[in-house]
Amino acid sequence: MPTINPLAAQRRRARHFALQGLYQWTMTGAELTEIEAEFRIDNDFTHVDGEYFTALLCGVAYKVDEFDRLFEPVLDRALDDLDPIERNLLRMGVFELRDRMDVPYRVVLNEAVALAKKFGATDSYRYVNGVLDKMAPKFRRIEMSAES
Repeated sequence: MPTINPLAAQRRRARHFALQGLYQWTMTGAELTEIEAEFRIDNDFTHVDGEYFTALLCGVAYKVDEFDRLFEPVLDRALDDLDPIERNLLRMGVFELRDRMDVPYRVVLNEAVALAKKFGATDSYRYVNGVLDKMAPKFRRIEMSAES
């Protein structure tokens, strides 16, 4: 029977909450500190990597325009035409690809796809995967070539 990596499970939950927090931030414009506090109060964070949740939430929101500019050239539609879930998943994915070298690029893609399947429109996971797959070589060329 395979063993479950506790850190991976905790980070999966952190991504789940971070996506929801970013969605709330996008839709309401609420302060990040308020969103973070609300999530920590309203949810059981016992098995959540709280530091990673904060890193994702703030790391994406503080540089949102920068992340949008990074992936916008590979989109087949206008940034504003993306669903807020897709847009925030792409932002999170690019943040992890660029700024979190401790997370393997395949994990970044797999986690984004899983969240898109859970929260996104029917086929949004394919779109998110395609865009992040195009972005991965920009930040992870060495890691990707080591796998080949």
